Amino acid sequence: MRDDLGADVPLAGAARRVVSLVPSLTEALAASVPDRLVGATDWCTHPRDLDVSRVRGTKNPDLAAIRRLRPDLVVANQEENRELDVRRLREAGVSVWVTRIETVPQSLDSMSRLFAEGLGIIDPGWLVEARVLWSPPAPRRLAVAVPIWRDPWMVVGAQTYTHDLLARAGLVNVLGGREGRYPAVPVEEIDGAGADLVLLPDEPYVFTADDGPEAFATTPTRLVSGRLLTWYGPAMVEAHAMLSALAG
Repeated sequence: MRDDLGADVPLAGAARRVVSLVPSLTEALAASVPDRLVGATDWCTHPRDLDVSRVRGTKNPDLAAIRRLRPDLVVANQEENRELDVRRLREAGVSVWVTRIETVPQSLDSMSRLFAEGLGIIDPGWLVEARVLWSPPAPRRLAVAVPIWRDPWMVVGAQTYTHDLLARAGLVNVLGGREGRYPAVPVEEIDGAGADLVLLPDEPYVFTADDGPEAFATTPTRLVSGRLLTWYGPAMVEAHAMLSALAG
């Protein structure tokens, strides 16, 4: 078997003990094969009652703790996890499946293949529903900008899962033409970019009613769930409802 990057993933049958280093995939695994998930990062916050061993963060996982869990498979992501950690796990004899997800179709296909080839199961119900919901892209309804950090201000750019998610919901990312996946853009330029609405998520930067909206003099703002904008997995079903309502 090969992961999304084309690397060999040696597995003797379907994985029965899985460690996830990706919050989105942790939620997907917990919703689909909860009995097989034995470890996750501290950033894996959904489902909220998740009761598995914690292996520190996405960028600094405790590799020794992961090995002690004796996983059949560790699930990682090209953007969220370090190649160094993946390489060290593989050198220690641990099978690692790395996903690469930059679009909605890519996320659906990647998870479907992981479930089928790595876990030996058919698409769970939430994945089937997400595929149906997100298959027909919606017509343009709203222009938006999406900051993900401040000091310095950074926004969602093109070639990201969030950019594609917005587009398929009919929300045009007015800053999608800037260079880079998450370009730094002065707040005055965000405010003057022609968006109908600035979406302020609660992750990775925690925008709140008192921290974020006050920076925009002319463009209306809306606080939204960062999980629904950035997490693939069961969150995609909720995201469709939220963004459809937002777009009107």
